[in-house]
Amino acid sequence: MDVGLGLTFQNLHERVTDRDVFRHELDLAARAEDMGFDSVWTPEHHFTGYMMTPNVPQFLSWVAAKTSRIKLGTTVTVLPWQNPVRIAESFLLLDHYSEGRAVLGMGRGLGKEEFDGFNVPMGEARKRFREYAEAVIRALETGVMEYDGEFLKQPRVELRPRPFASYRGRVFASAVSPESVKLMASLDVGLMIIAQKPWDRVEEDLNAYADRFRSANGAEPPKPIIVAFVAVNEDPAKAQEMRDKYLLEYARSTSEFYQFGNKEFAKIEGYEYYAALARSVEKHGPEKFNNFLADLQIWGRPEEVYEKLASMQKRFNAGQFIIYTQYGDMPFEVGKANYELFARKVLPQLKDIDVSAPTVAPALHTA
Repeated sequence: MDVGLGLTFQNLHERVTDRDVFRHELDLAARAEDMGFDSVWTPEHHFTGYMMTPNVPQFLSWVAAKTSRIKLGTTVTVLPWQNPVRIAESFLLLDHYSEGRAVLGMGRGLGKEEFDGFNVPMGEARKRFREYAEAVIRALETGVMEYDGEFLKQPRVELRPRPFASYRGRVFASAVSPESVKLMASLDVGLMIIAQKPWDRVEEDLNAYADRFRSANGAEPPKPIIVAFVAVNEDPAKAQEMRDKYLLEYARSTSEFYQFGNKEFAKIEGYEYYAALARSVEKHGPEKFNNFLADLQIWGRPEEVYEKLASMQKRFNAGQFIIYTQYGDMPFEVGKANYELFARKVLPQLKDIDVSAPTVAPALHTA
């Protein structure tokens, strides 16, 4: 199976400079192909040190110049914040730079600070996302952008360069709420799982997605991509310490950035799911919720990390993983060791999983 490297470019507490963050994570990206990863991914974020990734296609163009094989993807590009013409142009151009290695991950966004910064009402996000997604997906196939919707009024324009190759099978979308999961199926795109809910709920969502996909498209759905944050160490006590320090700190930063405790989501159309989540956070307390988020991730000795990921692949019939090894204000030397140990001891075994056959997790290599 394909296993990608995710990069966060986080600088949560300004203990280092932004320049240092970029120097470190660009080095991880430049080495990814030689380390055995099949792809490099990063999300789109703006305005804070939560993730300093305002122009993902530009970053991926840099990676394209440093590599020859790996795919280049977004986790995700937030459609409602941008002009759809510019999104399509950026990914057509990236595909030419990389000779067909680009992958578009799409989402509608959740960061209120970002919506406010772009002066886009959050209550319009779901409708904007659907219109923009339909227009962008069509433009990536045809080289033409034209749409007459409620929010997008785009006269016909031809885009250059023309498409390098079809993007079919190379478009995925993140979805957390059940409504968004069904929307992605109707758009004929793959699903990207970024854990924010119990795994049994994720399983229910995937089943609903598959049913809707078959009904809407008359075909079997693509295998999902699963995003995982990993802490691996030969010493189980140190792996647990990494969970308690860095996975938990990343969970705290996510809760704070996305305002998971904000009950005002109830007043925003399309974000009712997060109002229910806020009530749960209030009931159980923020720190218990943050520990829940941390526990959705993966940590342990190399063989334990492999076994957990292989089990997850089998359970959800996943086609790819995106693995993050640097996050939560993790010191660079800890992140580098995490990255290298994962690549050396876990990555080769994951890549040996055959996702084209019935998904049975293979035994761990002991050599």
